[in-house]
Amino acid sequence: MRNLLIEFLTQQGGADRAHDIDHIERVVATARQLGEREGAELAILEPAAWLHDCVSVAKDHPQRQQASLLAADRAVAYLQEINYPQQYHRAIHHAIVAHSFSADITPETLEAKILQDADRMDALGAIGIARCILVGGKLNRQLYSSIDPLCTEREPDDSVYTLDHFFTKLLTLGDSMHTQAAKAEAQRRSVYMRDFLVQLQSEL
Repeated sequence: MRNLLIEFLTQQGGADRAHDIDHIERVVATARQLGEREGAELAILEPAAWLHDCVSVAKDHPQRQQASLLAADRAVAYLQEINYPQQYHRAIHHAIVAHSFSADITPETLEAKILQDADRMDALGAIGIARCILVGGKLNRQLYSSIDPLCTEREPDDSVYTLDHFFTKLLTLGDSMHTQAAKAEAQRRSVYMRDFLVQLQSEL
């Protein structure tokens, strides 16, 4: 089924390089690892992880908050096309809708919680830093404020400065994790990101 899903996803395209097939494969791998550890239903979790970004909307698009709903609807339509067992469709739809930070929907199932953890994990650590800079470049934002790069005396504004996204979102993600394994890994990756900011400050 993996090859079938990759073929489908390749046809859909993506909003940016931070939400490409590599991102999806990392989320799938993390979700599977957490799912096996937590006893999740992989028949729900794995398709949801593969298809969570099958409709990708740019960060500055007016429909950004609806992106996960659009993806969930498209995912279920595709699963119906390939005759994936009907009994899993509703749970897959919910997991995809609830994974998004922008949508601000509380995950109600174990599989939805794990998918949200796995997707947020990919915004942390070394890969999270790289993805943040990729998105900032795509949106033509300045890398940092030359006056106050680490927001010590101003409110962060990630609509202008890419690194402000660390303070508006990324460094808060660890507190939103649901599973214990994700909480521990998020803490480790967040420490790396804070160390990166310390290094950046020393270079500036």
